[in-house]
Amino acid sequence: MRQILTALIVGLAIICVVLPDGGSAATGEPTGEQIDSAPCMAALTAGDDEKIIALCEALIGNDKAPKADRLKALIARGAVYERKGDGDRAIGDYDMALRLDPTLADIFNARGDLYRKKGDRVHALADFGAALKLNPNHPAAKDNYKALALEVERLGALIAVNDRPSFNCAKARRPVEKAICASPELANLDREINAVNTKVVRQASKDDVRAGRAMQREQDDFIARRNATFGRADYDLQAAMRQRLDHLLALVQR
Repeated sequence: MRQILTALIVGLAIICVVLPDGGSAATGEPTGEQIDSAPCMAALTAGDDEKIIALCEALIGNDKAPKADRLKALIARGAVYERKGDGDRAIGDYDMALRLDPTLADIFNARGDLYRKKGDRVHALADFGAALKLNPNHPAAKDNYKALALEVERLGALIAVNDRPSFNCAKARRPVEKAICASPELANLDREINAVNTKVVRQASKDDVRAGRAMQREQDDFIARRNATFGRADYDLQAAMRQRLDHLLALVQR
C-alpha cells in the first residue's frame, strides 16, 4: 500500500508545474496569493514524516494553493497518519483528497482499508467498490472487496442463528430443552457444543471409523445425563454445558 501511495505522489509531483504568473499547469487556474510549496514538497521528497505533518498544514489548508500540490500533500500526510495508527486523521485527509480528485482508485482503496480496520464494513465495502468502478482490474481492491464480501456473508449467517440452539425449539418437549430455548446464553452454548462435536467426530473418523463412533457416543451420553439430571438442586446446566464445550475444544486443539 505504501508503494502505491508513493507512486501516486511522485506522479502528481511530475504534473505539478507552477507557471510564472502564479497559475498551475495541472489546473490552469490562478492561485491568487502566492503559496510557498517548497518546504512541504521538500519534506515529501525526503520522506520525513514529522516534517510532512509540520510543514504541509499551511499548504493543505489554503484553497488558493495549486490543486496538485494540495493533493500531493494530502495523500502524503494521510499515509503518515496511517503509518502512525491514526486512522481517523488519515481518513480525513483521504476525504479531502477525494473531494479534490474523485478519480483516485488507490485512495478509495486506502480509505476502505482504514474503514475496515475501524469495523465500518458498510463504508469499507462502498470504498472498495468505488475503487473497482474506477479501475476494474485494481488488484488490491479486488482482493479487499472479495474478502470483505465473504466476511459480511459469514457475519450475516452467524447473526441468523444467534441465540438459537442446535435443535428446533418449536419441537422442544423436554424441560431441559425448553430451558435452553428460553436462554440466549444456553442456546448459543448448545449450538457451539453441537458444532465442535461434529468437528471432533469428523476428525476422529478420518483415522478410525470406530473412534468417530466412540466420540459420538460420548456426546450422546452427555445429552442423556443432561436430560436425566436437569431439575435437580445440585445440577448446574450452564456449568455442565460449559465443561462439555471446553472438553471438546481441547480435543480439537490436539
